[in-house]
Amino acid sequence: MVNRIINFNFFRSAKNTFKKEIDSISKIPLELNSKNYNKFCQEILSNNGNLFLMGIGKSGNIAEKICSTLSSTGTPAIYINAAEASHGDLGMLTKKDLLIVFSFSGETEEILKILPSCKKKVKNILSVTGNEKSTLSENSKISITLQIDEEACPMDLAPTTSSTSMLLLGDAIAISLLEAKNFSPKDFAENHPGGSLGKKFFTAKDLMVYKKDIPSLSENTKIYDAIYPISSAGHGLTMINKKKKIVGIFTDGDLRRCLEKKIDINKTALSKVMTVNFKFINENELISNAISQMEKYKVFSLLVKNKNGQITGLLRMHDLLEAKII
Repeated sequence: MVNRIINFNFFRSAKNTFKKEIDSISKIPLELNSKNYNKFCQEILSNNGNLFLMGIGKSGNIAEKICSTLSSTGTPAIYINAAEASHGDLGMLTKKDLLIVFSFSGETEEILKILPSCKKKVKNILSVTGNEKSTLSENSKISITLQIDEEACPMDLAPTTSSTSMLLLGDAIAISLLEAKNFSPKDFAENHPGGSLGKKFFTAKDLMVYKKDIPSLSENTKIYDAIYPISSAGHGLTMINKKKKIVGIFTDGDLRRCLEKKIDINKTALSKVMTVNFKFINENELISNAISQMEKYKVFSLLVKNKNGQITGLLRMHDLLEAKII
């Protein structure tokens, strides 16, 4: 028995599973009722109350994942487990709410048991099933039916292709609603502040050092007198001003170059050695654009300005590394 298991071709079995599921789900766009799908999405879009998703077992797991996808893409949703619903969770539902129930058979006992109560408590019920003539389908305002050829399970028992189909449909609904609402990268980032997906949509303003924390010296300041302000602030540079207008920057790299050239740092003014053509980025620009500019100009920092052209801060490569964006 052990030798038989060791010699079993696991990859061949996996390829067969992939083929069965891919073949089946590839037919969904062809067999889906487009008019029904549009009505389904429109019902969600026009809903003024809470959106609840319900399921149990594998369908419940899928409904919970779809709920998360919807919430992160601009359609807030709340998941209810059908078994828990019958023990008090139905109290969350109100007449303003929309309930979407996932059950591939459409005849799941735990769902049918609470279906009459659900119909009384919510505005409308939508459903996703694999049987358009099921009790759940017939008791829903709009029901989407998913047709599959077979489960990938060789015994046709474990929900495999059916659960994948539901997951695919849930993703399609979430993206349809996202596009209909013109959900933006900025909206997405606000829903994912702690994740790597959201971080790439940060703007320069989100990570910049504010202007008040950046040293600013007169153009007539001697190089030697700039050393302490630069090192104590810890940002690697100072801004140079002339009549309260920023006319250049002087970095610790500029200081090293001055020393290499044996420039008299006690007598030479910053105006003689400052960088005049310093690089800017708008404070609402995405961090990805800032990284591209740093790479293009081979610099490690960018001054940040607002829409009026006023300098508001400094964005450094160090800050991007610290935020684990790079």
